Amino acid sequence: MKKYIFISLLFASCEQPSHTITELYSLPKKLKEVSGIIYTPEDESVWAIEDSGNASALYKINSTGKITKTISITDAQNTDWEDVTMDKNGNLYLGDFGNNDNKRRDLCIYKLDKNSLLNATAAPVSKISFSYPEQKQFPPNKKELLYDVEGFFEMNNNFYLFTKNRSKGFDGTSLIYKIPNQAGNHTAILLGSFKTCDTYKSCAITSAIINPDQSKVALLTHDKIILFENFKGDDFLSGTQTVLELNHFSQKEAATFIDNDKILLADEKYGSNGGKVYKTTLTQLKTKS
Repeated sequence: MKKYIFISLLFASCEQPSHTITELYSLPKKLKEVSGIIYTPEDESVWAIEDSGNASALYKINSTGKITKTISITDAQNTDWEDVTMDKNGNLYLGDFGNNDNKRRDLCIYKLDKNSLLNATAAPVSKISFSYPEQKQFPPNKKELLYDVEGFFEMNNNFYLFTKNRSKGFDGTSLIYKIPNQAGNHTAILLGSFKTCDTYKSCAITSAIINPDQSKVALLTHDKIILFENFKGDDFLSGTQTVLELNHFSQKEAATFIDNDKILLADEKYGSNGGKVYKTTLTQLKTKS
């Protein structure tokens, strides 16, 4: 769920042609609020979800932007689905952890078995519920609204969540949490924190992805990718942190790796702007940054 209001004039002035990302196609009008995407190499398609206020559904999109399949997800209310990820076996995970006001006590991740994606309806095979031990108040003080999440990925049977800071006096702080990929109720483990920058509209994290060989973590904002590399294990902060400018501002909410270098990005539709899928590469972004 997004509370940040974008003015059409802002989009008109900022959504300019970029030499770092390439527009591939427009999303169907039905998908105005895409909050997560994941690429499936077997058929070169993308699974997409939308956030709160939209259907509990999973949409398959082909390389021209056409919806080729819609799966209704049962037994899993879309309270605020903010991201989708995949494990190495092809199972999908829906992150129902959007928490704008930092009030929620029902945060969870739903697992969808790979085989269920062949059907018109699918029910989660497990539910991973969790809480943040550092959060003592619901909601916390307005200067400590650190418990919203819009980006996560699965690695080695664990989930890694990167929080979206909604605090008054935004300073770019993001927390990294680890949760086991196991059904039940879990206490999230805080791995560390880092800062992006002090401008909310440019530096609040809206998606988190890891490349196939697990050597690079990319965090998306509306106009940047924050890249972690050369880290050891899951100590992402032990390596290097690089800011890669997209030179393109829009309400980007979703990202996925195609391979170890190529990335797809998607933004929400606002007026006559957005609602598109773009392609870029880390190599290209590093050259331009």
